[in-house]
Amino acid sequence: MSTTQYGFYYDADRCIGCRACVFACKDRNNNEAGESLYWRRVTTVESGKVPNLRLSNQSLSCNHCAEPACVSVCVSKALSKRSEDGIVVVDESKCIGCKACGEACLYGVPQYGTDGKMQKCDLCLDNIKQGKKAECDAACTGDALYAGPLNELARTWAEKSPEMLAGPGHPSLLLPKSK
Repeated sequence: MSTTQYGFYYDADRCIGCRACVFACKDRNNNEAGESLYWRRVTTVESGKVPNLRLSNQSLSCNHCAEPACVSVCVSKALSKRSEDGIVVVDESKCIGCKACGEACLYGVPQYGTDGKMQKCDLCLDNIKQGKKAECDAACTGDALYAGPLNELARTWAEKSPEMLAGPGHPSLLLPKSK
């Protein structure tokens, strides 16, 4: 178990739906335009009833869960959770392309690539090792998405009373306290 857990802080009220995070991720990972691989996705969610409909944007990638279902079902041990930072990574040299991790993930994150291997967000691990931001974080024009150690993100956004998203696998995603 890691002492530091990396993850995301996401404020849907600040997200403008520009999808800059999506395109920055695709560019960084050499996923071509039009290719169906999206390691980060932004969807629009409707809530309420007429005349009080509300639209909000939801940005989602790997949640680097505390108890990742994708890791526990991987028969080839290609997926693992790094002990030093809690980031869930794929060793594509071990992946046999069985798709079990994609089916196990309740957030629909691991995706089958054109190379026959499962792929997913690694929180821009090489950037983090160099002290840089994750590409989705750096590209967010609405200041809605931040990546980093959860304890630091919680301190930075303390005035928003961030709460951990409750869900299967215990996702590493902080959200502002509901109003």
